[in-house]
Amino acid sequence: MTFTTDDVREMERRRLAALVDGDIATAQGLHADDYELINPLGGALSKDQYLGAIGSGQLVYAQFEPVSEIDVLLGADFAVLRYRAAIAFPPGGPAEPGVYWHTDVYLLREGSWQVVRSQATFISAQR
Repeated sequence: MTFTTDDVREMERRRLAALVDGDIATAQGLHADDYELINPLGGALSKDQYLGAIGSGQLVYAQFEPVSEIDVLLGADFAVLRYRAAIAFPPGGPAEPGVYWHTDVYLLREGSWQVVRSQATFISAQR
């Protein structure tokens, strides 16, 4: 099966929706066991730490969606995505609403695409 850049974009949108919805079952399948997120403060979170925080309600997204084109570099067994995303949290959340650059790396392993690395960089506050 040929995987296209549009397929990758749709997979990323599905992943973001799962994070906002707290749908850990879907998120588990889209994140590799060795996944690591570098958050805007420079902290590193493993898959278990990140999805555990979402599953427990410690981290809740009110919004997490692309506000730019999702740029995709696609190889036979990897995809690198870069885009700007609007992120908001409920009142009292960990940060003010803002726009962030996101870079995500997906790998094809045993016939399944999963994100293995994510990095977010703060751009500006939403007003």
